[in-house]
Amino acid sequence: MKVDGGIGIGLGLAETATAASESEAAGYDGLWSVETSHDPFFPLVTAAEHTDHIELGTGIAVAFARNPMNLASIAYDLHSLSQGRFILGLGSQIKPHITKRFSMEWSHPAPRMREMILAIRAIWDCWNNGTALDFRGEFYSHTLMTPFFNPGPNPFGTPKIFLAGVGQLMTEVAGETCDGFLCHAFTTEQYLREVTLPSLQKGLDRSGRTLADIEISGPAFVATGTNDQEIEAAIQGIRQQIAFYGSTPAYRGVLELHGWGDLQAELNSLSKQGEWTTMGTLIDDDMLDAFAIVASPEDLGAKLHSRYGDIVDRISFYAPYRSDPDRWQAVMSSIKAP
Repeated sequence: MKVDGGIGIGLGLAETATAASESEAAGYDGLWSVETSHDPFFPLVTAAEHTDHIELGTGIAVAFARNPMNLASIAYDLHSLSQGRFILGLGSQIKPHITKRFSMEWSHPAPRMREMILAIRAIWDCWNNGTALDFRGEFYSHTLMTPFFNPGPNPFGTPKIFLAGVGQLMTEVAGETCDGFLCHAFTTEQYLREVTLPSLQKGLDRSGRTLADIEISGPAFVATGTNDQEIEAAIQGIRQQIAFYGSTPAYRGVLELHGWGDLQAELNSLSKQGEWTTMGTLIDDDMLDAFAIVASPEDLGAKLHSRYGDIVDRISFYAPYRSDPDRWQAVMSSIKAP
C-alpha cells in the first residue's frame, strides 16, 4: 500500500518547496495538492522542482471550473516538468460551487465528466501522435489544432488521470475512462465494498479492463496522535468533518446504506443555520467507527490493512506525529508492508 501526503492547505507557494522536499524525505510515495483556498496546480510546479521521485497529483482539481483544452495543457506541462510524475486528479464539485462560485455551467455531471476526460485524451493523442483533432461531443467540441499551438510529443508520455467520486454514475465513469479512482473521505468500508467496487467494475467492463488495471486511492479519516489528548482532539475534529460532509445532499447515499439517511436532512438544516459545533455532536460512536480509524501510530498500519488492505492501493491521511522522524518511519513501514 502506497502512502500519500498533501500540500496546499494553508500553505503559500513560498512554503511549498520545503513541504514537498520534507514529504519526499519522510518516505511518502505521492503528494496531492488540493483546490481549496489556493490553486491546485501552482504548488506542484514548485514541488516538481524540489523533489526527485515522489508522485505529484491534484486531489482534486475542480474539472467543471475549467475546460478540456485548459486541463490538457496544464497537465501536459506538469508531467514534463516533473519528468513523468504528474497525476491529473479531477472532481466534479457540487452544483452550487460550480454555478455560484465559479460561474460555470452545470448539467448531467457524470456524462459531462466522461466526455471531458475523453476530450482530454483526444487532445493528448493529437499532440503525441499527430492525429487530427476531431472531438465532437454533446458538451465539448475540439476540432482546431494548428502547429503554432501544438506542443508536440511529450518525452514522458501522458499523465495518468484519476477521478474522484461518491455516486455510482461518476464511479462508473472512473472505471471506464481513468487510470485511478479517488475515494472520498466520506466513505465507509461497507460503501466501498457494496457500492463503489461494483460501480467501478461496471465501468471497467465497458472498457474491457479489470480492477487490476485501475489504482484505487483511499483518503481516510484517521484519529491518531502522540498521546491521548491529541487523539481525542483528532476525534472531535473528525466528528465535525463527518457532519460537514453528511450535510451535503449528494452524499446522502452513504448514510442511507447504514440506515442514517434521516440524519442528512437534520445536518443540512443545521449547516444553513451555521450550527457547526452542534452538528459534530450528532456523530455518535457507531458513525465515527464506520467512517474513521482510531488508533495509536503503532497500531495504525494493522488497522488500515485490516479495513482497506484488499481494496485500496494507496492511502492518505493527516499525520500530526511526523515531528518524531523515527516513530514516523516505523509507522510508514507498517502501512506499506503487505
